[in-house]
Amino acid sequence: MKKYKVLDLFCGAGGLSLGFKNAGFEIVGGVEWDEAALQAHKLNIKSKYDYCGDITEISDEFILKTYSNVEVIIGGPPCQGFSGLNRRNKDGNDPRNMLFQQYLRFVGLLKPKIVLIENVKQILTSKNGYVKDEICKVLKKLGYNVAYSIVKASLYGVPQDRYRAIFIGVKDSYGKYDFNLLKKYEKPMVTVGDAISDIAEIESEVLADLNKKDYYVLKEPKSVYQLLMRKNSDNKLYNHLMYYPTPNVQKMISYVRPGFNWREVPKELFKSDRDNRQSNYLRRLDYKTQSITIDTGHNMYFHPVFNRVPTIRESARLQSFPDDFIFVGNKGEQFKQVGNAVPPLMAYAIACSLLEVLKNAK
Repeated sequence: MKKYKVLDLFCGAGGLSLGFKNAGFEIVGGVEWDEAALQAHKLNIKSKYDYCGDITEISDEFILKTYSNVEVIIGGPPCQGFSGLNRRNKDGNDPRNMLFQQYLRFVGLLKPKIVLIENVKQILTSKNGYVKDEICKVLKKLGYNVAYSIVKASLYGVPQDRYRAIFIGVKDSYGKYDFNLLKKYEKPMVTVGDAISDIAEIESEVLADLNKKDYYVLKEPKSVYQLLMRKNSDNKLYNHLMYYPTPNVQKMISYVRPGFNWREVPKELFKSDRDNRQSNYLRRLDYKTQSITIDTGHNMYFHPVFNRVPTIRESARLQSFPDDFIFVGNKGEQFKQVGNAVPPLMAYAIACSLLEVLKNAK
């Protein structure tokens, strides 16, 4: 089977790359300014031409020489600045806007068959749809038919309620993309319990060890999802960096039942009396349902059983990263790599549907 060549821009640790790789694509390289994230991408994706640095400093000559055989470009360029173009920032000099323009520069130079842009769902309504309209306009000008939709990760076997806006541009000569293609790749819902209940069994071992081991060995799996996550790991659990918050925070979260939040905490335990805290503040995850959106480690939500935040590995499980995917850097960098990623199982479903478009192209 032909392996279409993919370049991942703003690749992070490689959630999109992993999904496409598992679907049968060849990841030629990733471009990322965050050194720790790109190290994780190199380690796990093993692409040949990764670039670490400022994307604005990559010359056209280097792009054409290094990535001339690329057939698909994927990535999530920041679009916050782009939303203000010709409005608040009339000169278009917002550096975040520049990053989106850099993504388009790669598209214009390499002319791939397919382009995928991932972002937060709010991008579809930002500035009354201005951002969405601009993305469609510029891609159409470059010769692409564009489709967009909000994709829900939990429909594809990810144990998390995570919504993302996905834009897919298909070169005019290759037809159009229909998001209905994704329906055949939907999977049964996976719960938080399905995802991480096996890890809870080693809690006392990890606490006794004080995170001194590189990895821990898991006991028997409790779900099909856990079997999938362990497939190539020999039951070894890396990146399980556990820490408990201050005694006061532990006391506060001890009042919160699974699926509930700060409203269950006695008011006298708060330093200030207010009624407008975020709904996810001091939220305890629930084994019986999907997780809320995994973030970059802001200590907002807590484990279903223990009075602590999920570890990096537990968060990675909730993102659908398999246990043999290793994150690198310090704790903060690893949490960021997990939280910023596209869930690999969702990326896999999208990649499989794109293969259909490529195979059926005239």
